[in-house]
Amino acid sequence: MGELRTGSVIHFVLPGDIDDVTTPSGGNVYDRRMCQCLPDLDEVAVPGAWPRPSADTRAELRRSLAACPDGEVVLLDGLVACGAPDVIVPHADRLRLAVLVHLPLAGETGLAPAEAAELDAAERAVLRAVSAVVATSPRAADHLIQRHGLAGDRVHTVVPGTDPAPLAPGTDGRSRLLCVASVTPRKGHDLMVEALATVADLPWHLDCVGPLSHAAHETRVRRLIERHGLRDRVRLVGPLSGEPLDRAYAAADLFVLPSRAETYGMVVTEALSRGIPVVASAVPDALGDGGLLLPPADIGALSGTLRRWLTDSDLRRDLRESARGRRSRLSTWEDAAQDLARVLANLRG
Repeated sequence: MGELRTGSVIHFVLPGDIDDVTTPSGGNVYDRRMCQCLPDLDEVAVPGAWPRPSADTRAELRRSLAACPDGEVVLLDGLVACGAPDVIVPHADRLRLAVLVHLPLAGETGLAPAEAAELDAAERAVLRAVSAVVATSPRAADHLIQRHGLAGDRVHTVVPGTDPAPLAPGTDGRSRLLCVASVTPRKGHDLMVEALATVADLPWHLDCVGPLSHAAHETRVRRLIERHGLRDRVRLVGPLSGEPLDRAYAAADLFVLPSRAETYGMVVTEALSRGIPVVASAVPDALGDGGLLLPPADIGALSGTLRRWLTDSDLRRDLRESARGRRSRLSTWEDAAQDLARVLANLRG
């Protein structure tokens, strides 16, 4: 496939840390792949503690937008845009702004009610002012329309893509479990440990791959592991990328993601692209018919499903077939980039 184009140079305002391999995230991967697939995106990195920027960071963002000529199309990562409505909204009439929302700001688990309300109000002010909003799943698009009272024709869906990958050989076909996610309350590692404690009579090992950047929750998860005597069976590996991450997927017999909330769940499609069976919650758009979707925060459902996986060969066969069927229908990053290019090109009118 030839190079994809948006039609002209478009400024893409980023949080500034999307290439930091020590803190990988789905949003960072998505942003980076769009930049790789759309060479006419002009990256404008604004490092800072988004969505809680300092005065200096806000000033840098203000300078970056002021440098854009009138009528230019500017795509902004939602962490940046929705974290600084006082900077963004004044430019909404001068520039053609689009905001890419990976996760609604108030959707992060563990926020105090007052903080969640403040972030929600900031996000609403920005999304109502800009020309277009890009969500990463149909469910997320519907959520934004309803939550912020947005016109449906201004909200677009650009689903993440996947890279072609070889089928994962796994280990013994059942006992090697993998979770790829930051160890934060939203991802549900604590729920997973509690559920696995109920199947400790069966053979399994779990590798949790992902940043250990939420100290309080990491401590909680480690204490649960110790309390249930699972120290030799559950590993918090930390972040992996490149070949080490590929090896972790290749060894997996089952992928588990017990999230309390997700916008899409890119790691689910990464697993499915390798034909790995999936048990997950809060990821209906990513999972499709490729695995078992469980209710969020339901330890009983997760425990029962894991026991069935470990004891029922028919279920394992069915889930492998489901994963491979979904694998054949996943879209690519080039498909996603073309969808985004169409949205941005239409902003020029």
